[in-house]
Amino acid sequence: METIKQVLVTGGAGYVGSVLVPELLSRGYRVKVIDLYLYGENVLDQVSRHPHLIQIKGDIRDHEMLKREIPGSDAVIHLACISNDPSYELDPELGKSINYDAFVALVDYSKSKGTKRFIYASSSSVYGIKHEREVTEDLSLEPLTDYSKFKALCEEVLIDQGSDDFVTTAVRPATVCGYSPRMRLDLTVNILTNHAVNKGQITVFGGKQMRPNLHISDMCRAYLHLLEQEPEKINKNVYNVGYQNYSVREIAELVRKTLDPSIPIEVSPTNDERSYHVCSRKIKEELGFEARHSIEAAVMEIKQAFDRGRIPDPLTDIKYYNIRTMQSLNLK
Repeated sequence: METIKQVLVTGGAGYVGSVLVPELLSRGYRVKVIDLYLYGENVLDQVSRHPHLIQIKGDIRDHEMLKREIPGSDAVIHLACISNDPSYELDPELGKSINYDAFVALVDYSKSKGTKRFIYASSSSVYGIKHEREVTEDLSLEPLTDYSKFKALCEEVLIDQGSDDFVTTAVRPATVCGYSPRMRLDLTVNILTNHAVNKGQITVFGGKQMRPNLHISDMCRAYLHLLEQEPEKINKNVYNVGYQNYSVREIAELVRKTLDPSIPIEVSPTNDERSYHVCSRKIKEELGFEARHSIEAAVMEIKQAFDRGRIPDPLTDIKYYNIRTMQSLNLK
């Protein structure tokens, strides 16, 4: 099995990346981060002086930068994208240029420069609305939005490029939850926890929609686990990574029970009918990976972060909300 020493993480200063990068460093990997740092320059401050970390402020659409920075990377973990449907829909052309066009170039350069592994963060939203009790990797993809359509197209591109010398793996994560130095308060569990703690009331839009959930620590464990697998096990393969499937209303009830059973829950109608739940049996049976952190644990971590002042101005600061931040920027 080839040795992975240097890992390039695109989007390494993002919600998942800012938890993953310190974990990679603690495991002995050398890490290079490429990120625009749209949500703050200081999210990796805890490891910024680490001798094995290089931070590059750059745009993955910059081909010259990619050609310069990719060589020497044994593995790429590609997290960078315009994340979530509303942010993508603000400017579909911009979304395509980052989420698809830049991805194709990144894969090409990585393969040509001798990268051994490429792990891609796709999305469980590629399945669309499914009525099967267990949504497994062999079901058809029926993405409902441009964001999820391009996630599915990127999977095709990546798997097609896989070879004995370029091991490719796509991950379809559930909706991630929990505390991160680059905090997001626009994800289901995180939204409901923020409302419960800082508004004293939880508002649920719809409520029947199913959401698969995954603690951010388990998301990072999955990437680390994939780096350690035999190439032939994971090459040209796709894995769901999730844990607990609940309706949005059930998540609200869990948040209330965890924090304060007296918090009121208000239900409002919604046009957002996206509903999906995933089965993660394949990654458990084939690779021995299993999520182990609960939604309740994520809720308590976020509550503690609020209590310790780690998430100041949670209701008003746009940096916690992708769509608000995207609306304030000009990324043309």
